[in-house]
Amino acid sequence: MPALTLRLAQGTPCWVSLTTDDLPGARAFYGELLGWDFAPGPGQLGEYVRARVGAEAVAGLGVSEVTGFPVQWTTYFAVDSADRAAQLVRECGGTVAVGPLQAERAGRLAIAADVSGAVFGLWQGEEHLGREAGPAPGGPAWAELLTPDADGAAVFYRAVLGVPVAPAEGGSALLVDGRPVAGIRRGAELRGHPPRWRTHFAVADVEATARRAVELGGAVLVAPRHTGRGPTARLADPRGGHFSVLEVP
Repeated sequence: MPALTLRLAQGTPCWVSLTTDDLPGARAFYGELLGWDFAPGPGQLGEYVRARVGAEAVAGLGVSEVTGFPVQWTTYFAVDSADRAAQLVRECGGTVAVGPLQAERAGRLAIAADVSGAVFGLWQGEEHLGREAGPAPGGPAWAELLTPDADGAAVFYRAVLGVPVAPAEGGSALLVDGRPVAGIRRGAELRGHPPRWRTHFAVADVEATARRAVELGGAVLVAPRHTGRGPTARLADPRGGHFSVLEVP
């Protein structure tokens, strides 16, 4: 996918970022697993790098400044105004944990949680517009919220992002320009974990990727299986960060 030159429509998942306590280890693991190399990113929130596939930035990796903060991937949604969207989060019963603040010249961001506690980001792109999920291996392919209150989540994200939410297989989907860009479903697989947005990365072979993740010190949480979106597996990196992989042609 060519580099973006126009800001993505509001409500589109535009970026994913890992918060970890072992940045060198994360670079080694994901670099080998997904074919990434790395370049420096904005230092507003501490040590941070951008992962690239070729010349294209596809994800961010950073070190948490908060002791005990969980290792996790965060999905960011494009917004026209991070300040306005953050205010809507509060008005709709969510919380804003970080920002809105300026990430140097890259853009303006906020990190928030919805009414059930699922963490997500808001990104008002300036020099860095993000990346639209697409089919290229190594990049984010799909975002899906697992929550005990799928109906409440649909109401929340419809109001905060200003996009329609329509019924979809297994739950509902956020729509941008009439097409699904992210899913919401009741979290039958939560098993004591908090509600969360799950990041899916595109890969050419799900089974081979799952085997390689284990060889690199990660784990397979849910074995490769077929879904309505294609073959997928849920994995964890060596520090326990959960993510999924989705096989693309």
